[in-house]
Parts: sequence; structure tokens; C-alpha cells
Amino acid sequence: MNSFRFAHPEYLYLLFLIPLLVLGYWMLISYNKKRLEKFGNYHFIEALMPNRSSFRKGLIFGLTMVSASFLIFALSQPQFGSKMQKVKKEGIQIMVALDVSNSMLAEDIKPSRLERAKMAVSKLTDKLNSDQIGLVVFGGQAYTQIPITSDYASAKMFLASVNTQMVPVQGTAIGAAINLSTKSFSPEYEGSKAIIVITDGENHEDDAIGAAQNAADQGIKVFTLGMGLPQGAPVPVMKNGQRTFIKDGSGKTVISKLNEKMLNEIAQAGKGSYVRANNTNIGLNAIFTQINKLDKKELETRRYAEYDDQFPYFIGIALFFFALAMLLIERKNKWLARVNLFGNDKKQS
Repeated sequence: MNSFRFAHPEYLYLLFLIPLLVLGYWMLISYNKKRLEKFGNYHFIEALMPNRSSFRKGLIFGLTMVSASFLIFALSQPQFGSKMQKVKKEGIQIMVALDVSNSMLAEDIKPSRLERAKMAVSKLTDKLNSDQIGLVVFGGQAYTQIPITSDYASAKMFLASVNTQMVPVQGTAIGAAINLSTKSFSPEYEGSKAIIVITDGENHEDDAIGAAQNAADQGIKVFTLGMGLPQGAPVPVMKNGQRTFIKDGSGKTVISKLNEKMLNEIAQAGKGSYVRANNTNIGLNAIFTQINKLDKKELETRRYAEYDDQFPYFIGIALFFFALAMLLIERKNKWLARVNLFGNDKKQS
């Protein structure tokens, strides 16, 4: 079944200019008619000036408007769709569990652990083709920020808004994040699934290793990306409009350090791998390379119509009517030239 559409329908709004131009032309004709009527009967005066034929002028204007209308249709790129194609998308499903606890504000990785992690996830999203991605954020509790989706633009938009204030309970519940990620995959999808946990590894809440083991038992691989350096860094906070650092009960500045041992154990239990980020290499590329080798299954089937452009025909019609208008103008000019030549000859004789 054939279907018709305009690829750029926004240009069709230009058609509103046509009636405005017609109204303007009619007002101009009326104004000129009133001026001539001051000197006598309009039709008698018009007969004395055949070069001012209202019909010819109106016909030229009308042809020009028709030409402009078809040109606007051509700009809107009319298309006919005649074929329907089924396109199968094969890929994997990836859930990113991102730590948004206050310790991710540490600046041992510039500009901060959290901001660098967000940039890395954004770049990862740019590399996806037919895969699906989702996002879980966690601190002392875990929340689904982006359900599993192939809408990469929306995923990046939500990712940009992620901050440490969106989780009301502080802490680092890695186990809760893995458990929630495990439940967030599409139940009907039978292909490869992977969880990427991005954190500094300071788990204080639950059994993260057990959660990773549970995910692996369901065929879900768990990868960990350590954000931070072994020597650690203080955690900046704002108090009374001034920048300071988090302190412990004795008044000493708290140094947040990367817990690589914990992250290694989580990755091993989840049958994945661990990569440590630093200031030159975040490490998500290495993890994505491993994930990309997993078996890919059909995620969805989409139907697409093939559309053929029809705008050349509309341009041809527009040029045809414009040429007619130009032909009438040319004939008028030639007639005026002959009249002027005859008048000059009479004067000379």
C-alpha cells in the first residue's frame, strides 16, 4: 500500500504567505482603481491604456502564486512510500549501576569521580548501536533512573542530571544496586545481559558479593569499574556557602580510598572483570570490548517504509507556471516596444 508524507512539513507553513500576498495584490489593485476614478470612468480610462490590462496583470500574478505554491511543496520534500521492510535488531542489554554517594565527589580523578564516570557512560552510549541500556543510581539505597531502553538520546539527557542529591540516604549499597539491576532487564529477552557497577567500592551496607553471585547464576555478568586512586582524596562539601571537606567525629578530614579488593571480588563472583579508572583512562572501553563479545540475540523488530522523493516533479511544475508568467511579461514588453517605436516614427514624420 502506497503512503504519502512530507519529509519536512514545517515548510508548509510558508503556504500561509500565499493568501496574504493575494490580499495585498487585491488591495493594491483597489487603490490604483480609486486613483484612476478621480480622472473619470475607470473602464473608459483603462480602454485608453491597453498596456495596463488588469486581466493580464492578474494572470501573471496568479501564475506566479501557483509557481510559488508548488515550490513550497517541493521544499517540504513530498515522498511516496511503497515498500515495507522488517529490520531485526540484535544486541545485548546493559544495566549501569552508578554510585552517587558523597564519596564520588572526591577529586583524585578530575574533575571528580562522579563527573568523570558520567562522561564515560555518555561515551559508552555513543558507541552503542543495536544494544539497550538502563541506569540505576545508588547511595545508601538504589533507584532506577533509566529503565532499559534503546533511546540513547533520552538516556544521555537523564544521565546529565545525575547528582549526589538524588539519593536521600547516604552510603554505598552496591548489593542493592546489583539486585535492582538484575530485576531491571526485560524478562522476555533471552540474550546476553551485563551489569556495570561504577563505584569507589566503599561498600558499607550489604552483601555485594552475594548479589553478584546471584546475578551470575541467572546468566548475567557483573563488571566493576573502580573510580578513584589507591591513595584516595578528601570529599569536598559546601557549608554556609564555603567549600570544605567531610570530617570524622574527631575532626580529621576523611580520605575516601578506592577499595579494589572489594571490586575484584564482586567481579569474580559475577563472572565478569574489574578495571580501575585513572586520570587518563576511565576503563569503560575495555569493559565494553568484553561485553561486545557476548552473544547477541534479537531485541526487537521494526518496520520501515522506503520513501521515494517526489520533489523534482513539484519543482518542474513550479518552473512551468513561472515560465508562463515570464512569457506573458515578455510578450507585453515586446508589444510596448512596438507601440513606442510606432509612436516615435509618427513624431519624426
